[in-house]
Amino acid sequence: MRLVSFETAGDQGRTAHLGALVSGDADSGELIDLTAATRALLARGTATHEAAKRIAAALVPASLLGFIEGGARARDLADEAVSATLERGWEEDAGGRRIRYRTEQITHLPAITGPPLLRDFMAFEKHLVNVFPRLGREIPDEWYRRPVYYKGNPSAIGAHEQDVAVPSYAERLDLEFEFAAIIGVGGVDIAEEDAPGHVFGYTVYDDFSAREIQSAEMTVGLGPAKGKDFLGAHVLGPVVVTADELGDPYALGMTARVNGETWANGSSSAMHWRFEQMIAYASRDELVRAGEVFGSGTVGDGSGAEQDRWLEVDDVVELTVEGIGTLRNRVVATREPSETGKT
Repeated sequence: MRLVSFETAGDQGRTAHLGALVSGDADSGELIDLTAATRALLARGTATHEAAKRIAAALVPASLLGFIEGGARARDLADEAVSATLERGWEEDAGGRRIRYRTEQITHLPAITGPPLLRDFMAFEKHLVNVFPRLGREIPDEWYRRPVYYKGNPSAIGAHEQDVAVPSYAERLDLEFEFAAIIGVGGVDIAEEDAPGHVFGYTVYDDFSAREIQSAEMTVGLGPAKGKDFLGAHVLGPVVVTADELGDPYALGMTARVNGETWANGSSSAMHWRFEQMIAYASRDELVRAGEVFGSGTVGDGSGAEQDRWLEVDDVVELTVEGIGTLRNRVVATREPSETGKT
């Protein structure tokens, strides 16, 4: 299944949806609203309209996190609802709510909103080979011993086609081209051989970075903070492809373009550390929860810092991972800080 989190505008304001992409791609394709399709399926069975609404909202909610937490029962029901919608040509549920959308008509939301945690690893050796000499350092031996990571702010997640503003404390931005695994089944002390069964799906990840403040922060000896965490900095999307549909996550071409110019051509096959190892390491004596995001780290050549190149205002960044899709964002000028401190 290829899942898209999106919103629409109507008389009652903006409404969030979780859709299955059944044709085309995230920019020109057709979506089936999973909650609405499930309501239609249940109401055409033995459930009353009100019961169908309650059951659909509980088992197939409009948030990816809620859907993941529903486990196999939620997935089975959603699959049945999508199949019935396609076979019977449903356009609306029993209450007249729309089921089908064109992607051209919707606004993308982050691939997942409110994940319990975002862990970003460093899986690609070529990225380190490119970056560390520029810092006057050698790759630490410890990197070869364990899949280290930092923790990003789950509230700083951005969406496909969202403008990303240079933060007020920075002069420029850099991209970091990654892809991410989303945990489907939590656990403690997950064995590496069991870890694939804990992955729900995969998405594209751009870890936008404010390099000057990141470099200053890391002289203290902790991981990055404001260099990575600002509004829309961790962009996830445009779709989440479930693990059963994607197949081998370590055979995916990865291409980064800025304003149409290719900045990077790589492959997930070059990962030194794999998601199974990351999950086993992170879950050691610690609970990993359903919905957590595990970033791969930057593919080789997948950042401007590796090439002495930087993003400018109005640059359009497109990151394509084979089998998942193309994540697109535009860099915009620094936003004005809020006077009230409220969003």
